[in-house]
Amino acid sequence: MLLIPAIDLKNGECVRLEQGEMQAATVFSRDPAAMARHWVEQGAQRLHLVDLNGAFAGRPENEPAIRAILREVGADIPVQLGGGIRDLETIERYLDDGLGYVIIGTAAVKNPGFLKEACSAFGGHIIVGLDARDGKVATDGWSKLTGHEVVDLARKFEEYGVEAVIYTDIGRDGMLTGINIDATVRLAEALTIPVIASGGLAGMADVERLLEVEPSGVEGVICGRAIYTGALDFKAAQQRVAAAAEEA
Repeated sequence: MLLIPAIDLKNGECVRLEQGEMQAATVFSRDPAAMARHWVEQGAQRLHLVDLNGAFAGRPENEPAIRAILREVGADIPVQLGGGIRDLETIERYLDDGLGYVIIGTAAVKNPGFLKEACSAFGGHIIVGLDARDGKVATDGWSKLTGHEVVDLARKFEEYGVEAVIYTDIGRDGMLTGINIDATVRLAEALTIPVIASGGLAGMADVERLLEVEPSGVEGVICGRAIYTGALDFKAAQQRVAAAAEEA
């Protein structure tokens, strides 16, 4: 089970949002690279970056901060990034900078052909991010709800060759109300590629529940507000996950 600390970037700072609302941002660090190093020192095996400005603008907006993070930890662990990635040139530039995985979200839903091209050109490096409310996929920084069912889209994207699916319950994100385990498991069981849970991680109880369903194909979880507020002791959670792996 991968516990993946999130570093959400807004105006070059590390922030957390509530339900994707840009005006509901809490600044946790003005030095994202130092924050990245902190999580690596706490045992993180992967980092999750989001260019929040980019997600709303439809183009990269926090590249200096992202490059600083990659210089700081990119040689130590894989780093994945989403937000504002809409063309192959941007993907190539980020991968050349040392990024491990590119997450395509809104662009995958609006322009499936782009996702297919990305998987063909950069096989092994493309993750799709599906954000949903009540099983329906949302786009454009969660501001628009589509009629697409999560499972249907995920199956199509699996055929394209994506590495994994990050599934976010946007009704829970940043709210510390607990992961939507049932919906995440349903998606994982419908696919052969891994699913990474996201949205609402509240504490160690969620980690324990995720460990229980790991065999269904839930590979990891994005850790956001809970590790910044102290609701989840990340180092202790990482040790619990390592112990579970040894037991298995």
